[in-house]
Amino acid sequence: MSSVTTLDVHDISRACRTFGLGTFYVITPLKTQQELVDRLIGHWLKGYGAEYNPTRKEALLKTVVKNSLENAVKEISEQSGKKPRIVVTGAKQAPQSIGYTALKNELKQGDPTLLVFGTGWGLEKNLVQNADHALLPIEGSNGFNHLPVRGAIAIILDRLLGQRESPVD
Repeated sequence: MSSVTTLDVHDISRACRTFGLGTFYVITPLKTQQELVDRLIGHWLKGYGAEYNPTRKEALLKTVVKNSLENAVKEISEQSGKKPRIVVTGAKQAPQSIGYTALKNELKQGDPTLLVFGTGWGLEKNLVQNADHALLPIEGSNGFNHLPVRGAIAIILDRLLGQRESPVD
């Protein structure tokens, strides 16, 4: 994330929990942003929030802050014994783009996969070029293409992991 917001962290954690994902990594090299996320997680896991709303606590149990994508990849590799497939997302199609149905079928194979979302100006160019796949962009109906990250994540997770068949390839 280029700029961490507590609403994004909370809502994305809830979406990840809803679709049964493993860890939600919040990646930021900025110490102040890391502290903000740690404070948010602490409030809901140990603070007053844990008693006030246990559902929010449950949603944040698998939310972790890392200072780099490489550290998240390392952790996933150590836990699974295999380097994760890197799938980036964005508003533009890339040469290694993959459709939702094809990725959904790959996910069924059970190999670790890291879906990478960006905020602000999107993901860094080299990251996109070096990813295993780039998921086809979400397309609206009128040419405007600037979804909030938490909205895009919810749509993509539903298409990939939802109970109904996706109407989109």
